[in-house]
Amino acid sequence: MMIIERVPAATMEEEAKDHGMALPIEQTGVWADFQADVPGRMPWGMLLVRDRDAQGAIVAVISLIRMDTHGYSYLRAMHGPVWASKPTAEQEQQLIDALVAYVRSHDRHIAFLRIDTWYDHADVLPVLSTVPYNETVVVDLTGGEEAILSRMKSRGRRDVRKAMRESPATIANETAQAVKDFSEYYQVMVDTAARDGFSPAPMSDYVDMLVKLGDHARLYAARVDGAVHAWTIITLHGTSVVYYYACMASDARNEKIPDKMLGQIMTELGDEGFTTMDLMGIGNDFAPSLKSLNNFKTKFAKETTTIAGGHDIPIKKGLYRTLTLLKSARAKLRGLKHHDTNTDQDHTAAKTKGQDDTAKAAAKQ
Repeated sequence: MMIIERVPAATMEEEAKDHGMALPIEQTGVWADFQADVPGRMPWGMLLVRDRDAQGAIVAVISLIRMDTHGYSYLRAMHGPVWASKPTAEQEQQLIDALVAYVRSHDRHIAFLRIDTWYDHADVLPVLSTVPYNETVVVDLTGGEEAILSRMKSRGRRDVRKAMRESPATIANETAQAVKDFSEYYQVMVDTAARDGFSPAPMSDYVDMLVKLGDHARLYAARVDGAVHAWTIITLHGTSVVYYYACMASDARNEKIPDKMLGQIMTELGDEGFTTMDLMGIGNDFAPSLKSLNNFKTKFAKETTTIAGGHDIPIKKGLYRTLTLLKSARAKLRGLKHHDTNTDQDHTAAKTKGQDDTAKAAAKQ
């Protein structure tokens, strides 16, 4: 049986450290503080999960953010819970049961939970929104440039080396410049979004992320003849790096920028003492919409990494059924409109991506 205990962020982080849990940045106090300033979001609680059958030992921790949207509220744990060791299906079910009971007793407004789970359970459902994934690419940054390259697939080494020789781009950390004036960088994101068929976040979202995460976020830009042709935002926590957002101008497709940018950033971060870089999600049967990212991302490591994937756990089951029906109805309407206008648009977009896969947001959160 699992027992839930709410604690301050500093306490949760200290317990996680003491129990050998490497927290992703989204499960830390700095991320909760960042989310507190986003409209419609509020840190709900930092929780310790104890196993009563193991003398009350802490087996997991979880940070939940309350999301208020479209007249209902839910709790989300990005990349959480974090376990001391991979749970059994029984342990995970016990945590789910304890978490649902805890939330019901502390907040009657919550419609459902969105957390990452390793197993299929009867009360775990595909998410209503966002694009979760359960497979990613984690690059080992230790040992210097040649060691990093040696751990890539052969095409990854070839592409990075070729880009380093031939790309005209200059790559640099431009976080300070971007915070002062993001307009030039944002135009590249707008161009990327129009080309690849997604909606960019408001410009203020990217600036706020850099400002509020402080030393935990950086923007690297690629310039050709003084103009920004591509950029990426990464997050940093402990010795881990996450490739969060990336975009590239349409007229930069032949400049080999993505490979040069990642190759240079990986080497520089490794030299600073960072040990891993998570490229943040690839596609498979769980996340088919991300499969276009695979060709680019998977060349940077010889193996992929399986992780827990995002799922919804209804608390107000009647409301959740209604939300599911509404989603289905909207999807049918969009399908009809799409069929009536241009049924080839999606196929055309998919064919033009190629190396530009990395120019999209690394994963839609």
